[in-house]
Amino acid sequence: MDSKLRLQVIACVSVIVCMVLGLVLLVNQKDGGNKQKQPAETMQTQPENNIEQPISAFDEKYELDPYTDPYAFLGDDDFFDKEKEEEPEDSSVLSLLVSTTQKDIRVHVVDGNGNAVKGQEFKFRMTKDGQEIRRTYKDEDKDGMLYLTDMESGDYEVSLKPLAGYEVPEEGITVSVSDEISYTVLDDISFLIVSEDEIDPTVEDTAVNEAELDADGTETNLRLADGATVFGIDVSKWNKDIDWKKVKAAGVEFAIIRCGYRGSKTGALVEDPYFEKNIKGAAEAGVRVGLYFFTQAVTPIEAVEEASMVLMLGNQHQLSFPIFIDTEGAGGNGRADALDKETRTAVCKAFCETIENAGYTAGVYASKSWLENNLDTEQLSSYSTWLAQYSSQPTYEGEYDMWQYTSAGKIDGISTLVDYNVSYMDY
Repeated sequence: MDSKLRLQVIACVSVIVCMVLGLVLLVNQKDGGNKQKQPAETMQTQPENNIEQPISAFDEKYELDPYTDPYAFLGDDDFFDKEKEEEPEDSSVLSLLVSTTQKDIRVHVVDGNGNAVKGQEFKFRMTKDGQEIRRTYKDEDKDGMLYLTDMESGDYEVSLKPLAGYEVPEEGITVSVSDEISYTVLDDISFLIVSEDEIDPTVEDTAVNEAELDADGTETNLRLADGATVFGIDVSKWNKDIDWKKVKAAGVEFAIIRCGYRGSKTGALVEDPYFEKNIKGAAEAGVRVGLYFFTQAVTPIEAVEEASMVLMLGNQHQLSFPIFIDTEGAGGNGRADALDKETRTAVCKAFCETIENAGYTAGVYASKSWLENNLDTEQLSSYSTWLAQYSSQPTYEGEYDMWQYTSAGKIDGISTLVDYNVSYMDY
């Protein structure tokens, strides 16, 4: 082969080799691009029928994979920022709640969560009218409360002495003690309220219905309806579970609900275990409500406590009828059974004054004989009177706004017998 022909062959071979190499590079470049677009195998969601779906111009433009689940991020626990849980207040940070009614000072030690701090013997400093009292007051029973009585009138400042492991307030709390009773709500009353799980109800909840003892046998359990009165009932835990919709349908227009009682033996303030259920059920059914509290207070100060408890429980609800203090015996062994007329009247007045000062209508519930013999009704004439007399006609000669005329009523929705009442006032 001559040199000219050899050069031509070499040139042709070189062109062919270059074309092959160029084609290989082109193919590899195309495959590489497809691999970049192909999502990870774990992120793909292939159609169940394995039929390849066409790629839209939008997907192709933004290099999107139509097989990828767009909602996959919802299953990612770490995708969203988790809300930071609110940390509880430091239980070692202490504060004081101080109140007074008459010649007394009540101190509660609470933590950062507002809970009473028990189990520590707290010590307190006190000044009167700017002068330090050279005495250390101690919470000897370690219940987180200090109660001082027979205090002279004046301006006091109470402070907590330092205690290892606790942060105590630097400044004291001031309170003005008066010789006259203050018929105002005690804001710290919640620390004195207990449930029936914490006491023995068989010796604490022992009210005796004086009206039943005075009944003359002429009472009726028929519903009185003369067009001039409003028909209602009163209920407590003794009436058990109540179907308030049926009660409403049966024609009951109002209910006086017991919210609690003071224990006949220990004097504990106890919430009626059915109170919340009853007042919510009545309200939802459209039955108007009032409240009553069975007292065993032996002083006006204790009556202010009772009224404060009722207001604390009742101000969360819409009340249409008055708030009554239920004054009657507790079988002869109650702590208040032996009160004289003057003290018992002062107890009822203190309760009613505290209720009315808070903007509510107050009243006294009692039997005919109790009103005639155990109370000075003239001192209580500015409050509503709820008479309990089981007779065909009331013979009580004083004024009254409501009459409880039987305890043997029957109402659809209540499995027990129930008290019937008529109100001459449409509150």
